[in-house]
Amino acid sequence: MRKLILSLTTLLLFIICSCTENIDTSARYVFREYTIASYLEAHSDYSKYLELTKLVPVSGRSKSSVYQLLTARGNYTCFALTNEAIDEYLQDLVEQGLISEPSWDAFTDERKLDSIRKVIVQNTVIDGGDMESERYTVDVITTIASGKSNAEFPLPNIYDHKITVTQSKSDTIYLDKDCPMDPINCDIPVINGVLHQLHKVIAPKDESCARYLQVILDEKREGYLMMAKALQACGFLDTLSAVRDEAYESLYQIEGENLNMKDYQSKGGGDMSATAGDPDAHAPEHRKYGFTIFSETDEFWQSQGINPADNDAVEKLQNWIVTNNMYLTEGGYVADDNYTSPKNMLYQWVAYHVLPMRIPANKLVHHCNELGYSYSAPTKYSIPVMEWYPVFGGDRLIKIYESAESNGIYLNSFPERNNGITEDGHEGYCAPEKRGVYIDTNSENAIVTDIVNACIYPIDKPLGYTDVTRDDLSKERIRFDLFALFPEAITNGIRRADSPLGKWQHVFVSLYNKYNYFDNMKVLNEDTHFIHYNGYKTAWANYSGDEDKAFGHFDIMFRLPPVPKRNTYEFRYKLLATAARGIVQVYFGSDPDKLPVAGIPINMTYNVERFFGEGATWGDLNDSGKEEDEIIDIDHKLRNHGLMKATRHETEMNTNTARSKNNCSRHIIVRQTLDPSETYYVRFKTVQPDLERPELYLDYFEYCPKEIYDSPERPEDIW
Repeated sequence: MRKLILSLTTLLLFIICSCTENIDTSARYVFREYTIASYLEAHSDYSKYLELTKLVPVSGRSKSSVYQLLTARGNYTCFALTNEAIDEYLQDLVEQGLISEPSWDAFTDERKLDSIRKVIVQNTVIDGGDMESERYTVDVITTIASGKSNAEFPLPNIYDHKITVTQSKSDTIYLDKDCPMDPINCDIPVINGVLHQLHKVIAPKDESCARYLQVILDEKREGYLMMAKALQACGFLDTLSAVRDEAYESLYQIEGENLNMKDYQSKGGGDMSATAGDPDAHAPEHRKYGFTIFSETDEFWQSQGINPADNDAVEKLQNWIVTNNMYLTEGGYVADDNYTSPKNMLYQWVAYHVLPMRIPANKLVHHCNELGYSYSAPTKYSIPVMEWYPVFGGDRLIKIYESAESNGIYLNSFPERNNGITEDGHEGYCAPEKRGVYIDTNSENAIVTDIVNACIYPIDKPLGYTDVTRDDLSKERIRFDLFALFPEAITNGIRRADSPLGKWQHVFVSLYNKYNYFDNMKVLNEDTHFIHYNGYKTAWANYSGDEDKAFGHFDIMFRLPPVPKRNTYEFRYKLLATAARGIVQVYFGSDPDKLPVAGIPINMTYNVERFFGEGATWGDLNDSGKEEDEIIDIDHKLRNHGLMKATRHETEMNTNTARSKNNCSRHIIVRQTLDPSETYYVRFKTVQPDLERPELYLDYFEYCPKEIYDSPERPEDIW
């Protein structure tokens, strides 16, 4: 009778637990007698999966099995495979020629057998640490998808693979493009997590980008054959074969926890983002390499009269680039057959399609705390968000843009925006020729799961760094979040990690004299301790929500992105002042060994009115209750002090904007001619050697051309 009652209860749960329904989970039955492991044992549909969990270790550094993990306390998300799913996978291996029959006995290589078992099992479990909020229920998974295909889960599975999620028009949830979650047997809550039934094995190929492209070349596979040929001709395949830095891997394996900053809050002060209660700042576990390729498809080239399969397709492509003026005329490029030369026409064109970082589909731009955006309505966009990144080679910028009005993510989009003091900051009008190049993240041609070190996104029109593109980029203010300067932070999921877990909230990356984790950052003494504060869902008026600090007697330098065009620019630094900050001297220039001093030291404890002086109050200086002309006049007076208010773009979780806060300001570090052929550096050094714990605050930098900050027609916008 008891078994009958339990079966009826289970059946009732399965009936009401439809993935397509909005269910009040607060009132649902929880299998309080079950862990994930014991739930699997109680249901014969998972018997083959269960046996595999007992054979597969949690990781290469652990002797415990996945089964043991699923018996323990925690917050696990388990995508449990049915017996049929495992049988179908074995049959797939037969069809691929890896085994002779769909049986475990068919494996003749023990290492291959172990590898296949790990793929099957480790890809099904995500460890949410000690936080119940990190259990991925259907509601959470649907939010991750947010109406976009190929969005990645915030946390990797124990195979160290980030699963992608796509929700179809019929509300079916697919993992890694084609692995459907069961619409009935899902969202099953147990003591140590949540369980979803899966009908297909998650088995990413985990090929390097170079290997993936080589297969396209060998098979003459249509889709990205033209791009693969161009990348090969320009000598990029060797670079695209890099997966991770084994030197750092060895360092982490040997030192592990010793790379963390222990009890960092007592050393650097507490902060609002310490929601996980973790006292340590964690070093990154890996240093992976990554790439993002924006590519025209073979279908496009065929429409241009170029057959990618032809032996002379690369030569024809270069001729097309020349004929269509898809290059910078001042670049000194040559249309010859020396394709591996950076001065070759094809080389410069191909390089502009590649970013030296792997960016998942839901991280191409960051919707976080821009005015009008809310985590509770993640698909409802407001004012524009954008990123500027240096492309492969580091000598040119590409812009990635999305707004409520753009209906998608674009490259090099230059719309007109409602940026006046009394306007709403939204996109106003965009001329068709300024809309840019559409990134189709929803396309079947978007490759985001099988390549371990890259994403490839199809684009709707040809991309090139032309005179027009260069000029458009040079006519706008360019704002860089500090962590946008670090490809390693983006590739390794450190920047804007959507998780409150301590390992993502506070990341320690100094490693002075041990290892230089970020190529674009140099820690100049052993007293500098650099920590990234992720700020996930924290009410900070920081750009993209995050911030960075250096503790101790800091001395730290950053390599900056290029400017688009030779011009007079202001280089600016944004500050959020608190009593914990110190006093910093800034240096700026093109010789990293001899950077000149830039201005007087900045006291990072000062708010706007104290910097301004002259007995001013914040009531005198803020925008509240003032007419537009008065606001413009105040901003002009602030600029005479080398000072600006912060922007109206970022908010404290959609409440106060940074511009409305008197402790947020922008400082004009230099105003001088900058050239795109030069590399520039900025250095921050404490001027308080006797202070026990001075603190450096870092958020974002700006390049602003003279045409904007000194326009005779309209003042610079406040956004």
